[in-house]
Amino acid sequence: MQTTMQRLKFISSFLPVVLLMAGCSIFQSKPEAPLPPEPPEAVEPAPIQMPPAARPADAVKPPEAVKLTDYSVLKPAGWEDVDGFKQDDLAKAWPAWLISCSTLKNRSEWQTACEAAERLGKPDHAAVKAYFKKHFNVYQTTNLDGSDSGLVTGYYQPLLKGSRQKSERYPYPLYTRPDDLISVELAALYPELANKRVRGRLIENRLVPYYNRAEIEMEPSPLQGRELIWVDDAVDLFFLHIQGSGIIQLENGEQIPVGYADQNGHSYQSIGRLLIERGELRLEQASMDGIKQWARNNLDKLRDLLNSNPSYVFFRELPAGLPGPIGALGVPILAERAVAIDPKHIPLGAPLFLSTTYPNSEKPLKRMMMAQDTGGAIKGGVRADFYWGAGYQAGKQAGAMKQRGRIWVLLPKEFKLQ
Repeated sequence: MQTTMQRLKFISSFLPVVLLMAGCSIFQSKPEAPLPPEPPEAVEPAPIQMPPAARPADAVKPPEAVKLTDYSVLKPAGWEDVDGFKQDDLAKAWPAWLISCSTLKNRSEWQTACEAAERLGKPDHAAVKAYFKKHFNVYQTTNLDGSDSGLVTGYYQPLLKGSRQKSERYPYPLYTRPDDLISVELAALYPELANKRVRGRLIENRLVPYYNRAEIEMEPSPLQGRELIWVDDAVDLFFLHIQGSGIIQLENGEQIPVGYADQNGHSYQSIGRLLIERGELRLEQASMDGIKQWARNNLDKLRDLLNSNPSYVFFRELPAGLPGPIGALGVPILAERAVAIDPKHIPLGAPLFLSTTYPNSEKPLKRMMMAQDTGGAIKGGVRADFYWGAGYQAGKQAGAMKQRGRIWVLLPKEFKLQ
């Protein structure tokens, strides 16, 4: 039997071939945020349960090819250019920045700025403003076509009903990270491929794409024995995969926080967009509620629809009492102070200023945020997913958020873009 080190050496020697066979994917998969479930006081509809799965074909669609990190979308700017630098109370963003520094301080280009932040303690707005001006340079993000505005969506932590045991009421599992999932951080082999990775599994000394959603959900599942918890609604579980973290409420009232552990390496495909393309829903209907209603009316088509998104997320149980879910940076994220970004264009962990509007509103939303998360649908230089928090009200805001916005990124003066 091969050791882990032997496997990695084998993968390294054949990496150029591997890159043609298996794609790269990063962290949790979050598309344009859907609308939330009904509020707790409303009469809840019956959970959506699908007929048993038929065993799918063995064909696997190769994910996307690797793309290099490109910070060329970051254009030097002045502090006077930042829309929001004067409007936001910067002291309210400081706790989120200190959380970023808890891990960034271990990187040479961030060390000086983070050590200075720790010495400040709990500064007021003026002190925070002076700190960032002293230690950081400003860059405005652009898209690859040179434009400076883009889409801002929202996400949140949903609440699901579940059990520690499988039953007729709770038939749908959340899986933990499988032992045979191999993840290769490409930066360790090729520094120019920072923030990229290959995922797959070994078959007779060949690295092949990992099981897609259809293969994982067949009976019996190749992941049998890796179940973490069971939930009652197939569509709620699908949207938990999209959000990347959530809370499972047991029948005894206990709430279990769960978070992203890994992903199967396949690219995210939007089922809402697919329903629109098929003429099943209009654009304004393709929300969580609209998709759920479609599912109740089309149980015979539901499995095929869900399997059209080959991406699959694995979960872990999180400690109780965290201030928020764990983002891609590996730290808890705080409501209304964290965003998911594309790390190919914006360095993960960086402070940034977001200038947009509140959901379905022209009311300005200009705020310092922390780039502490990523998402499969968050692609491009001017693209952000705003974390609203947990529960129904947060979900209501997240589901309605599809605004235009601009972004300015703050990077330490020691940070080298090339």
